[in-house]
Amino acid sequence: QVQLVESGGGLVQAGGSLRLSCAASGRTFSRHGMGWFRQAPGKEREFVVAITWNSDNTYYSDSVKGRFTISRDNAKNTMYLQMNSLKPEDTAVYYCAAANTLYSGSTLTNNWAYVYWGQGTQVTVSS
Repeated sequence: QVQLVESGGGLVQAGGSLRLSCAASGRTFSRHGMGWFRQAPGKEREFVVAITWNSDNTYYSDSVKGRFTISRDNAKNTMYLQMNSLKPEDTAVYYCAAANTLYSGSTLTNNWAYVYWGQGTQVTVSS
């Protein structure tokens, strides 16, 4: 069992930066691929970025590539999302998620690969 808690959301102007954190409980964090998803009002939850259990591979959606950076610290049971050059269209609730340990690689871009989800943190980017 993995419990996930996101933090670091808030209100920022366009062009600004935020750093989200996802703190995990439990002793299996390092075995899970991890991802960030987001959901804007009236839209479906969408994939943002993912990282394999050992940080060897990362996967980014085209909409955030070059602006967002995912990382993790398995010793601290924590994952991070550094978001730079934020745009109003990045406004959403951001969720961190832990994947089924059977899944890795590019399957981490699919929400069906994830079994544990956080409650989400709001990110609002003003124009």
